[in-house]
Amino acid sequence: MPKQFNYTVKDKAGREITGSLEADNADVLTGKLRQMGYFVVSVDEVRVSMAKKEIHIFGAKVKVHEITIFTRQFATMINAGLPLIKCLSILAQQTESATLADTIADCQKEVEAGRSLSEALGKHPEAFNSLYVSMVRAGELGGMLDDVLLRVANQLEREEEIRAKVKSAMTYPIAVLGITLFLLAAMIIFVVPRFAKMFESLGGALPTFTQVLVNISHFVGGWGGLVIVASIIGFVIAYRRFKATEKGRLIIDKTKLKMPVLGVLFHKTSMSKFSRTLGTLLSSGVPILGALEITGETTGNAVVTRALEDVRLSVKEGETIARPLEQSKVFPPMVTQMIAIGEETGALDVMLAKVSDFYDSEVNSTVDSLTSLLEPLLILLLGGSVGLIVVALYLPIFRVITLIK
Repeated sequence: MPKQFNYTVKDKAGREITGSLEADNADVLTGKLRQMGYFVVSVDEVRVSMAKKEIHIFGAKVKVHEITIFTRQFATMINAGLPLIKCLSILAQQTESATLADTIADCQKEVEAGRSLSEALGKHPEAFNSLYVSMVRAGELGGMLDDVLLRVANQLEREEEIRAKVKSAMTYPIAVLGITLFLLAAMIIFVVPRFAKMFESLGGALPTFTQVLVNISHFVGGWGGLVIVASIIGFVIAYRRFKATEKGRLIIDKTKLKMPVLGVLFHKTSMSKFSRTLGTLLSSGVPILGALEITGETTGNAVVTRALEDVRLSVKEGETIARPLEQSKVFPPMVTQMIAIGEETGALDVMLAKVSDFYDSEVNSTVDSLTSLLEPLLILLLGGSVGLIVVALYLPIFRVITLIK
């Protein structure tokens, strides 16, 4: 069975060349390289480390921060003057993710076969999205690949910061809500039945509030609990299938933007991502029509995507960007006015960067405000829910004490 080898050779001009090929053994590969007119420096077998094997239940996935680290290191190596294939070979060996290492190694093979770097990256959409591939293509055409890669890394880092900020802010509310539901379920399933048996031994009619709680306990503790669990699972499956359709995603995203409190956060996040992505693409040399198309694909909101598609068609017919953006009613006046100024002055990418910085700070302040608002509400929910159950359980005891007196 052929094995994979990394090799280092020198050509007749003394230039060092590295690559990766398959052969039955090192001697066979060395002979082939010498027949090709190369001076063989080293031939090393690629050994697969068992520690780097990963198991993926839902398919292989590359994390964003791994792509960010790879991109920044790649840019540094290109800027230092290392050959492209050498960069890919080094990065494939030193990355900690086995999935990303395989992806980089495949890209290296594609480049060795004569394809461009953007074409090689485009074969792996699970790791490199259309935004990444388009910017790399623009960097290759403009001869500034290292600069473009640094911009991509900065773009990924800022998006990850916003995403991490929102996740960290929602961790506490979700944890408190989970604890509340767990305590309620435990009390209804295990505690209430014990009190119900005690009430039956005392005789007499239970208070209405207590009787309702006992009935809920019997329902949840029996087949009703399975019905509730099955209903939740069915709802989640139906929601995901509905969201997977174009119409369903549009309806869900419209609903998100119209939510009382969270809708503001979703809208600001979309504006931040739109302005940052479009500005980065334009500053990297991507044509305006292509930049609008890619931005629409990566906004994460179907409403914004549809609006940008209309903008792209208008621009294709000779219209400015600002006018159709204003007519869409999705983009705030501040965004459209800044874009109009950018178009007039020829500094559209600079204006878009300012807009993205503004909305980044707005997202941070909105998340902080939501966190400070949700914390007391969730604590009140937790204490109120448990308190109501305790009151319902002790009402019959208070009635018995009153009758005794």
